[in-house]
Amino acid sequence: MGVDVDRAKWTIVGLTAAAVGAAVAVAGVIGFVGIVVPHFVRLIAGPDHRIVLPASAIVGACVLVIADVFARIAVQPAELPIGIVMAIIGAPVFMHLVLRQSRSG
Repeated sequence: MGVDVDRAKWTIVGLTAAAVGAAVAVAGVIGFVGIVVPHFVRLIAGPDHRIVLPASAIVGACVLVIADVFARIAVQPAELPIGIVMAIIGAPVFMHLVLRQSRSG
């Protein structure tokens, strides 16, 4: 009787991961910054949204500028796609967040 909670939980996690993947596919890897940076800032600044929101905007802009400068300098005279640089930056941070969440709960 009732709902299999474990199965429902994994279904919701899977659908959420698919939705995030679809959003990143549509918006591009640069949109990945909007997912990773606020979580990273929240790790440092705590849960206060009065700090997290403006800090996320500033840190996100700085991350993109640094990634763009690196992408332009790394393989001169060609130009490295910024999506590759953002994936190199964002994937480890995102994996850290996922593994940290799985350990804590």
